[in-house]
Amino acid sequence: MNIHVFEGFPTVMLEVSLALLPLLLFFAAFQVFMLKLPMQRVLQVGIGFILAFFGLSFFLQGVHVGFMPVGTMMGETLGSWYNKWLLIPIGFVLGFAATFAEPAVSIMTDEVDQETGGYISRKMMLYTLSTGVGVSIALSMLRILTGWSLWYFIIPGYLLAFILVFFSTQTFIGIAFDSGGVATGPMTVTFVVAVAVGISTAIEGSDPLTDGFGMIALVALTPIIAVLILGLIFTKKGGGKANDS
Repeated sequence: MNIHVFEGFPTVMLEVSLALLPLLLFFAAFQVFMLKLPMQRVLQVGIGFILAFFGLSFFLQGVHVGFMPVGTMMGETLGSWYNKWLLIPIGFVLGFAATFAEPAVSIMTDEVDQETGGYISRKMMLYTLSTGVGVSIALSMLRILTGWSLWYFIIPGYLLAFILVFFSTQTFIGIAFDSGGVATGPMTVTFVVAVAVGISTAIEGSDPLTDGFGMIALVALTPIIAVLILGLIFTKKGGGKANDS
């Protein structure tokens, strides 16, 4: 079997260049008119842009030749199992594990730990987000198996989130809604969605376009609820309001 690892790599590099170019121009404009950083600092930022360019290029190429094909094959194999209800706990484990590998999640948990002085620890945030994403993938597997509409999950979920907002502190509200965006990172979008589409393809009567997709909407929702619930626990212990003031 011939594996063309770098097939289409120039196209990926071009796409990454176009994505980073506005950021580079934005920084250049600020540097000329406002920041006026010393040359050593500008060179450091420039090296950072170069590293980001190659990092994103190699990552996206790995997604195309590795993550997505393997995820789809795994999904098709799982979808052919006789006892398909096992897909629900397997989905939870996949979502939980994928969150640990999300670069954005790692950055956010570190920032939260640092800015709160360890009040909301990195480990606690990581396990909370991982649990939330795990629940969302498990619900997605349930939706694929039952054929239920995505609205049955989204509407009650956001209603619950907005109700929890009224009982949460400002600290946890801000972190919660940022967590929803952070959790929908490249690991979840590329690997777990590929698994879900593969499962939906293998299950008779399931449509990958209607059942396999919609998972990211749930991934963006459940971490919000998980962090808000964590905030309620902190508030009940008496520490949340003290930190919020």
